[in-house]
Amino acid sequence: MSNPSLIPVILAGGKGERFWPLSRRSRPKQFLSLDGSGKSLLQSTADRLLEMAGSWDAVWVVTASHLADLVREQLPQMPESNLLIEPEGRDTAPAVAWSTLEIARRHGNDAVVGFFPADHWIADEAAFCATLAAAAELAVREPAIVTLGITPTYPATGYGYIQQGEKLGVYGADPATTETGFAAYRVDRFTEKPDRATAEQFLATGKFSWNSGMFVFRAGVALDELRIHAPEILSPLEESGVAIYPSLPKKSIDYALMEKTQQAYVLPVSFGWDDLGDWNAIDRLMKSDKPNVELATHVGLDTSGALLYASDPEEVIVTLGLEDVVVVRDGKVTLIVKKDRTQDIKQVLKEIQANPDMQGLL
Repeated sequence: MSNPSLIPVILAGGKGERFWPLSRRSRPKQFLSLDGSGKSLLQSTADRLLEMAGSWDAVWVVTASHLADLVREQLPQMPESNLLIEPEGRDTAPAVAWSTLEIARRHGNDAVVGFFPADHWIADEAAFCATLAAAAELAVREPAIVTLGITPTYPATGYGYIQQGEKLGVYGADPATTETGFAAYRVDRFTEKPDRATAEQFLATGKFSWNSGMFVFRAGVALDELRIHAPEILSPLEESGVAIYPSLPKKSIDYALMEKTQQAYVLPVSFGWDDLGDWNAIDRLMKSDKPNVELATHVGLDTSGALLYASDPEEVIVTLGLEDVVVVRDGKVTLIVKKDRTQDIKQVLKEIQANPDMQGLL
């Protein structure tokens, strides 16, 4: 069986808790339209990966069991055999290991695989596809696990960082066009979310990228590295299949593999990116010269720097004397939070979860 140039696997099992109350357990943010396109984040992700995949037959999705029907509903063109349903969420390392095993079994160890979160926003899709072509070329030529590093635009403290080391070469160049390609570097180290002073130091060196959570590699290369660095995940899957899934350790692919392997490479890239981590991301993307971002019917007096959202267009949000807040109205729930506290929404959900009378809000 011939392989497409890239087999994209979309990771669609996340909870999207920091977009509560719009994002709920039964319909988390990857199944919502947040950018005004009318498409969900999952649908937008799949559409921009189709060019590299060549057809829907090469697009895969990994998701949770209670979300499988939503994936089928939103991506009806994708074959059922390409939908991998996790019996229980165990973070990204088991998802990557299981998917890679299944793809290697169907397409062979030389199949080039890419992993992509379902909830990212990409501005320049042509530049994104060019980047993927370069990453795939590197993965074919070298035993490389390639990560896409986003060139930082400010000293963010909410992202992990990747330090580039020795330059390996340039990939994706096309002599017939003006495309000059992308430089690839060995990864010196990964650093989890730094404080602001450290982030500023990273940016000053010009040698750090944001960790996008997107990876490209040959299936056999990743499986060999997982056998070395994460045998507690790969070996049970090889021996027992998905039935063993609930007993696997809960680990991210960064922690289980990327921070340990000597085969990690980074392509520093710029194509307009946001991981849509919380409500502030919508504020960043839709900011204009107006005082507020209004995704609701809003009557405001002396209100500035606010993001206002209502799922029902007939509902009206009225504000007076507010600054730098997020107001979200969905169903019977209203969220009001300062912009600098949106990361703490997950803590509120823990309080709700502990109350048996409020389970319907999750």
